[in-house]
Amino acid sequence: MKNRLMGFILLTVLTCLNISCDTSTEIVQVKLALDWYPNANHIGLYIAQEKGYFEEENLKVEIYTPSDPSTVLQTVASGADDFGMNYQPDVLIARSEGVPVISVLGMVQHPLNSIMALQSSGNKTPKDLKGKKVGYPGIPWNEDALNTMLESDGLNGLEDIELVNVGWELGLSMISETVDAIIGAYFTHESILLKNEGHPVNVMRMEEWGVPDYYELVMVTSEDYLSENANVVGRFTRAVRKGYTDAISDPQTGVDILKKYAPEIDEDIDRPGADLLQDLWKGKNGRFGTQEERRWVSFSNWMKARNIIDANLDPKAAFTDKFSSESGRWIK
Repeated sequence: MKNRLMGFILLTVLTCLNISCDTSTEIVQVKLALDWYPNANHIGLYIAQEKGYFEEENLKVEIYTPSDPSTVLQTVASGADDFGMNYQPDVLIARSEGVPVISVLGMVQHPLNSIMALQSSGNKTPKDLKGKKVGYPGIPWNEDALNTMLESDGLNGLEDIELVNVGWELGLSMISETVDAIIGAYFTHESILLKNEGHPVNVMRMEEWGVPDYYELVMVTSEDYLSENANVVGRFTRAVRKGYTDAISDPQTGVDILKKYAPEIDEDIDRPGADLLQDLWKGKNGRFGTQEERRWVSFSNWMKARNIIDANLDPKAAFTDKFSSESGRWIK
């Protein structure tokens, strides 16, 4: 009898270890803050919502746009939001300032931020901007990116251009000839908008002109939430991966779903934008969501060299790649 009892206890312990005393049958409320209003970048999230991928994981996910998207990292760190869409450069800057957020998925694998100039201007590469005005949204690290791009094409960086803070009137400032080019706009959005309005642009991508390749968009959570809710993070990221895998296979159906949840979208921008993003969602080995240590290290080294972030910041602590595949041991 004693042996049978011990065997039962051992079986119970082993079972609990195998399923990690899984509470995944419990419905968990999850709050996800977007980086901006709904657009093509978010298609996979709405696919996951529409097709029940979150529901399959017993998650009830609220996807919303904050009144001030610039606060996403702070609201995630504080626990007001469980997850947030944000940008790799901003994650590194935030961690340098002591904000305990961590990236759990690489959402868009390459920079979207780029230099744009009207095709009619004849400005095709950074060196063509010598002596000209370049508009930007006032984001400090964009100045460093522009400087690097200019230097990579043989100029003396910002010394050779006039930098103009135009806020978020980027496209308008160029159309009105207030500036000759802009940086801080996405080629998957603003370039399409400008083309639709009769102003096609030349795009100079950051990673092609000296700036280390980085993840434009990442999914973040807080260190505390990850530590205390690894099972939920695993279930959430699995559903997100399924949504974006579908988006990669059929981006236009994804736009149809996006429009159902956000009827205010501009299809003339988001449909071609989704087609451009199709390959940008693919990470290492064609999988969605992957993050590579070498890229986090390379980009952080570039930021450190320009005093954008603290020299002692550990970029390896800013992300985890264990949620990008089913082989990741995320249940604990």
